[in-house]
This record gives sequence, C-alpha cells and structure tokens, in this order.
Amino acid sequence: PYSFSRRFSLVAWCEASLEILHVHPLSLSVLQELQRGLNAPFTLRQIDGAEFEQRLNAVWQRDSSEARQLMEDLGSAEDFFTLAEELPETEDLLESDDDAPIIKLINAMLAEAIKEGASDIHIETFEKSLVIRFRVDGTLHEMLRPGRKLASLLVSRIKVMARLDIAEKRVPQDGRIALLLGGRAIDVRVSTMPSAWGERVVLRLLDKNQARLTLERLGL
Repeated sequence: PYSFSRRFSLVAWCEASLEILHVHPLSLSVLQELQRGLNAPFTLRQIDGAEFEQRLNAVWQRDSSEARQLMEDLGSAEDFFTLAEELPETEDLLESDDDAPIIKLINAMLAEAIKEGASDIHIETFEKSLVIRFRVDGTLHEMLRPGRKLASLLVSRIKVMARLDIAEKRVPQDGRIALLLGGRAIDVRVSTMPSAWGERVVLRLLDKNQARLTLERLGL
C-alpha cells in the first residue's frame, strides 16, 4: 500500500525484473514484510529522495487509467448520497489495497452533477467539516457534508485520476480527466488549491453535447 511505501521510503519497480527502490537501509522486518507481500524474487537498489518521489508518484498514477475506465460506467453508478453515508471514514485512501469504495463515490458524484446540469463541483475542506457543492446556473448549492476524514481520500483519488502529483500539497495544480457517459464525452478539468485545513478541489465539467443552447433549453 501507499502508506507502507511512504513510511519506509521504498517503492516496487518492475522493468526487466522486480526491484525494490529504497532511500534508507531496510530492516529485516521490512524485508520479511516485502517477501510476504510480493511473493516473488526481487533485488534492492538504493536511490536518493528526489528519485523516490518521482518513482512513487509514477507507480500510483498508473492506477489512473483503471480509474478512468471505471468512470466510463457512470450511467450505472450507485446513489451518490447513499454511498457517502456508507463509506467508512479511513484516514488515507491508499492505506488500503482496495480503494473501490472511494472510486464508486467519485463516480456517483460526477453522475449526480451531470444529472443536475452542474458546471462545477467544489470540494471544500474546513477544520471540522467537508462540504461538496455543485454550481448550477451560476449558483453554488450545498449537496452533501460527508465525514471530515474522507477529505484526504477524495482529494488523493481525484489527483491520481487527473495525473497530478499526489505528494505535492503545498502548491496549486491543474489536470484533466476524460470520461464517457452513455456515449457522451465529458472533459473534467481539475484544479487543486492548498488551504489552512487541507486541499480544496474544483472539478469543471465540460460536456461537449451541451455546448449548443436552444431556445427550449433556455426556457424561452
């Protein structure tokens, strides 16, 4: 898991063969844990801190393609509000090997936003709360207040999907996610912004099919 890699400054890297890239000397207990978890032969190679950050980020961003594929099935996404209530509050998304629940929540959130005709999704982290708002017709509407501990899970997974640096939390970042919904191409522009209580995220939904407005759609 990500937390294990971060805690011990190591990452599994496979090109010609499986390597464990590490910054600091590894203890016997860590090596034994690696052997149990990988169940495959590997070699050790020491690297510096900068290379470790690059490799770790590359490994976890590989998951983004799988995440985007899951997002293409948004049409059958489960109810957004039900999922948010049922999702367990874990401190870190990548603490667990299974991040399917948070992906389902993001899928449902995007599906709900598109259904409501929202142009933006705002994920705002405060000291004791997490607020999700949709911008509809230029006005922000509060949709949900999930558990505060879900903030890091939500932001981390969105950053992976948008191919952003999940380790960088001190500067703004911009990225994009391309997905399909019922054959419609949806381009999601992602912007993250550091704040006093954690990162805030804005997702701008660009539906190419909604680019042309008719009198009927304008209510005229």
